[in-house]
Amino acid sequence: MADLPDTAHGGHRVWVVDDDRAVRFVLSTALRDAGYRVESFDSAAAALDALDRQTVPALLFTDVRMPGDDGLVLLDKLKAAHPQLPVIVMSAYTDVASTAGAFRGGAHEFLSKPFDLDDAVALARRVLPDGEAEAELTDTPSPADAATRDQAPQLVGDTPAMRALFRAIGKLAQAPLAVLITGETGTGKELVASALHRESPRAGAPFVALNTAAIPAELLESELFGHEAGAFTGAQRRHIGRFEQADKGTLFLDEIGDMPLALQTRLLRVLAEGEFFRVGGRELIHVDVRVVAATHQDLEGLVAQGRFRADLLHRLDVVRLQLPPLRERRDDIGQLAMTFLAAATHKLEGPPKRLTAAALQALREHEWPGNVRELENVCWRMAALAASDTIGVADVEMAVNRGGTRSAARPAVTDPGQWEVLLSQWAKQRLAEGAEGLHAQVRERVDHALLDAALQLTHGRRAEAAARLGLGRNTLTRKLGAGRRRS
Repeated sequence: MADLPDTAHGGHRVWVVDDDRAVRFVLSTALRDAGYRVESFDSAAAALDALDRQTVPALLFTDVRMPGDDGLVLLDKLKAAHPQLPVIVMSAYTDVASTAGAFRGGAHEFLSKPFDLDDAVALARRVLPDGEAEAELTDTPSPADAATRDQAPQLVGDTPAMRALFRAIGKLAQAPLAVLITGETGTGKELVASALHRESPRAGAPFVALNTAAIPAELLESELFGHEAGAFTGAQRRHIGRFEQADKGTLFLDEIGDMPLALQTRLLRVLAEGEFFRVGGRELIHVDVRVVAATHQDLEGLVAQGRFRADLLHRLDVVRLQLPPLRERRDDIGQLAMTFLAAATHKLEGPPKRLTAAALQALREHEWPGNVRELENVCWRMAALAASDTIGVADVEMAVNRGGTRSAARPAVTDPGQWEVLLSQWAKQRLAEGAEGLHAQVRERVDHALLDAALQLTHGRRAEAAARLGLGRNTLTRKLGAGRRRS
C-alpha cells in the first residue's frame, strides 16, 4: 500500500519504502521540505507494483527488514530491471554481512538507523544535485550476483565507530583496491581483513595471513615468495610462498612496518607487476592477489626516518581503515564480553556463565591497553577459573590481573561513607527524572551486590556466604532465585 504522493514540488522524484509508518512519514516529510517529489510505500511488493504503472523514480530509499520481500530482494529486482537507479539501503542492522550484502547487490549507499534527517537529505542531494536533469534510466538487465556469505559472526559492535567500519568494509569489499588497516595492537585488524575477503568477489579463493614481524628477516623472503630446492642450506624441496598460496584470493600482511627495506623493494614489484621469482628460481611466477596490509606503527614517520619506502606506502595505502581502540567504544564491551564468554564456555564444555551488573561495569572501566584481544583473553580466564556460574567483580579483577588481587585502575574505597554519597547523588538524579519505585530498585541492587560479594569471597559456598552476611541459608537461596528470575 502506498501513501499519497506529494506533487507540490517540481524536484526529483524520490520513493521511500519502509514498513514502519513513522519512518516513512518523517523521512518523506524531510525530503519534501527539501524540494523533492516523494512517494512512499509500506512494502517491496507495493513499490514493485507501482513501478509497473509509473515512471521510474530518480532515487529510492528502502529498509532491509520488511514483511514479504525484504529490502535486499527489492534491490536485486530493481537492479535487474533498472541498473542505473540509485538505491539507498536503510537498516538498524549494520553488521558486515548486511552492509556488504547491500553494496554487493548494487546499493548506492547504506544509511544506518537511527539516522539524522539532515544526513538523509544531504545524501539525497549528493546523489541528485540541484538543477541536474532527472537521470534517463535504461532497462538493460544486470546478471544476478550469486556470491555466498559466511554467516558466522566475526566483528562485534554497535557503536557509531563500528557502524562506520562495517559500512566501509561492505563497500570496500566490492572494490579491487589495496587497503591499509591501522590501529593499536589487539583491535582486530586481521578480522577486518578477513571480512574484506569474505564479502568480496574473491571469497571462493584462499585468504592467507602472514605476520611479517613474527618471521625472522632471513626467512621472510622465502615465506613470501617461496624457494626452489637447493636455494640455500636446508632447502631440500620446493616451497610455495604466501603469494602463490593466495593466488586469486587475498594476502593479509600484518605489521607491514617491520618488513626489511630489501623486501619492501621486492614487494613493490609484485604489487606493480603481479610477478616474481622464487628464491633461487628462474621461472617467473604470475599471481592475481589482493593485498591488505596492517600496522600499529606510524608509517609516515617511518618513511621520514628512511625505514619505509614512500612508494610502497602509496601502493598499500589506497584506502585506509583506522580501527578505534576498545577504550573509545566502551558501549561495545558488554556485547563483546558475552560473545567471548559464550564461546569460551562452549569450548570448555562448561555451564553458561553470566556477568553481574557490577562485573560488567568493572570491565567497562578498565583501560584495555591490549584492546579486544585482551578482553577475549580475560573472558577465557573468567570462563575457566570463576568458581560460580555468576561472574562478579572479584572474578573480573582476578582475570584482568592474571591472578593478582586488584586492578590498578580500580583502587579500594577507603571512605566507608563514599558509597552513601554516590547513592544519594544517584537517587536525586533519578527522582528529578521522574523515576518511580526507586526504593524497591535500590533494595534489589543492594541485595545483589552483597550476595555477589559474599559468594565471591567464599568461592561460591552458600552456607558460609549466608553466615558472613548474617542471613539464613534459605534466605540467601531465596534471594538468589528471585534475582535470577528478574534477570
